[in-house]
Amino acid sequence: MRILGLDYGTKTVGVAVSDPLKMTAQPLETIERKSANKLRQTLARIEAILEEYGAAGERDRIELIVLGYPKNMNNSEGDRCEATQAFKEDLERRTGLEVVLWDERLTTVEAERILMDSGVRRENRKTYIDKMAAAVIPPRFRSYCRTILMRSAAVCDRHRPSAFVLCTPEEVLRGLYGREQEDGQQYHI
Repeated sequence: MRILGLDYGTKTVGVAVSDPLKMTAQPLETIERKSANKLRQTLARIEAILEEYGAAGERDRIELIVLGYPKNMNNSEGDRCEATQAFKEDLERRTGLEVVLWDERLTTVEAERILMDSGVRRENRKTYIDKMAAAVIPPRFRSYCRTILMRSAAVCDRHRPSAFVLCTPEEVLRGLYGREQEDGQQYHI
């Protein structure tokens, strides 16, 4: 199963999809729209991508959407965060999948660096930057979940710290806020 990474912007949405092991993510496309408020076609395209991967079989089905959350560098939330939260609600309603907001600070900088290292000319980078930034989000999310697993003796019932498998967001939250052990003690991170 895979993760869909989205980098939501005012007029574009960068789309990336993880490999089935959730180790890496590949840039898929950049969905463009004429106006910031015209989301119907964008949501329809995302639904079509989900259907394409779902039709390829259980192994390729997308199980989670990780949406970049554009916090400011001082950790405050601005107008873009409000728009992203509204987009998250639309996505959940239209797709039926859980959508996790993920701090996307510096993903564009990282994507720019990847494109520069790959030899993409400056005038061509704009074409790839949104989908490349989206490709940075799922591995960061997976890495964070794995860190949580490594810090906790057992964050969830299905996976152990040595597992290279992404646990569900509910299991990560349970690990973050502690959960009862069999002997009554709690795990804290």
